[in-house]
Amino acid sequence: MPIAERGRSFAGGRPLETPFGVLYGTNITPDPDTGIGRWSEEAFRRALREGLDREGRHLYPVFPYEYYTRLTDEDIRALYAFVITREPVRAQNRPHELRPPFNIRALIGTWKMLYFERGAFQPDPARSTQWNRGAYLAGALGHCSACHTPRNFLGAERKDRLFSGGEAEGWHGPALNAASPSPVPWHAEQLFKYLRTGLDELHAIAAGPMEPVVRNLAQVPEEEVRALAVYVEALAGPPSAERRKRAEDALAQAGREPPGQGSSAELYAGACGVCHDQGREASSGGALHLALGTAVTIPTSANLLRITLEGIAPPEGQPGRAMPGFANVLTDGQVKELMAYIRERFGRAPAWTDVEAELAKIRGGNT
Repeated sequence: MPIAERGRSFAGGRPLETPFGVLYGTNITPDPDTGIGRWSEEAFRRALREGLDREGRHLYPVFPYEYYTRLTDEDIRALYAFVITREPVRAQNRPHELRPPFNIRALIGTWKMLYFERGAFQPDPARSTQWNRGAYLAGALGHCSACHTPRNFLGAERKDRLFSGGEAEGWHGPALNAASPSPVPWHAEQLFKYLRTGLDELHAIAAGPMEPVVRNLAQVPEEEVRALAVYVEALAGPPSAERRKRAEDALAQAGREPPGQGSSAELYAGACGVCHDQGREASSGGALHLALGTAVTIPTSANLLRITLEGIAPPEGQPGRAMPGFANVLTDGQVKELMAYIRERFGRAPAWTDVEAELAKIRGGNT
């Protein structure tokens, strides 16, 4: 649920950092002066379908109209009915802080001509009803590709690399297509469980920007989440022989690999191995064996660094798995050593080249 910095739901004010500057969420409560209280349903529909505000000005695409344009009339009507009946909050919108020339709103028109594809979702007649429902949820309401697809220098999705991995809030959104870096391929039942709970026995816990997504999906009807899981499973397609072999190797490593030797192994054993080498089934304190973790196989160290330094915690007052952060425990040198060791031992891949740069971003509080 969107929460304003002042703590009022839907009243705006939350910053969104982008490569072009900082944009602030706007007040979408039905306050007539500072919110959308004077917006008609038709004006609301035009914003979602065409990316235009009530006065006809272009909206910045951080408001995801490039996905909402696919919504059905019925869903747009339901969304309008919901937001227009929230508690009105009088809260002036905060001006965006964008670097020139990105602060020139009229230029968005050019961006739209280049990249914005208007039009409602069209079902694929060759696919099942469940798959089509999942495709609609992923492409419109959920806009999954926004985090899991790379973008070009103007912030537009690379359509030629759809679902091949992207970035969100300083985290890497792993590829969901055949290039998925998951050590063990996903199947629909695992995806359903993960999307509802954030946890699956053979995959990593939901963290970063994915955690609130899972929290929201826990409230969605089961059949909707199952449709989404069927669609996401289909994105990757059946695992190749090479992928199956990698999965077998990862599962074998998780099941019987002896402890490593040397100073790096000792550092790992003290900071990580005490929980992760038990495996989740060993005890209530066990955690996923890192041979099965996607964070060790993706092309960037960003996720593993954030998890290591910031930890994982459920929202305050809610149950969930937790991991302590080591930002105040490990030195930069120890963090780099740990990243190299984990990548080589569990990722079974060449060393990351971005550890120092990503570490500096996280230590400096920048995304």
